[in-house]
Amino acid sequence: MSCPICGKDSAPKYRPFCSRRCADVDLGKWLTGGYAIPDDTLEALEEAADEADRQARKPN
Repeated sequence: MSCPICGKDSAPKYRPFCSRRCADVDLGKWLTGGYAIPDDTLEALEEAADEADRQARKPN
């Protein structure tokens, strides 16, 4: 099995990852919302539009 982050062979200690580093990279993606299941409900679309408006109005 190859590491889902870098493609190297996985290490038994960190399976499915090859190292602690790749495991931490994956965890970081989860914690920052890098992995998400798309939600196309009307409520979710409205919330996304509202957030985009808030971000556009923020002073830089």
